[in-house]
Amino acid sequence: MNVVHAGPDGDDPRIDVRLVVAQSSGLFEPAPPSVVTVEGEVVFVGAVIGHVVGAGRRVPVVSFCTGFLIRVMVQPGERVRPGQPLVWLHPVDRPATHPDHAA
Repeated sequence: MNVVHAGPDGDDPRIDVRLVVAQSSGLFEPAPPSVVTVEGEVVFVGAVIGHVVGAGRRVPVVSFCTGFLIRVMVQPGERVRPGQPLVWLHPVDRPATHPDHAA
């Protein structure tokens, strides 16, 4: 039997997220819909989610984990800076996804 312990503010579901961030400054170009289409789909580790374009270069935005796409946090053509969160993922291999393991 799996038990979810209540914390002082209620249930503790241990929801985990990962943020994919920009590695450089420039304009964000999302991957084409054939690669990343809708929120809720699985994005695999190493998938190119888009590019940051600027100063004569095109830097890929790569997923470092496999997870469900929760949200693309920037608009196409939006100016971004290094370290800015671009994509929000819920990893599929997270212990909280497997109730037999501690988070």
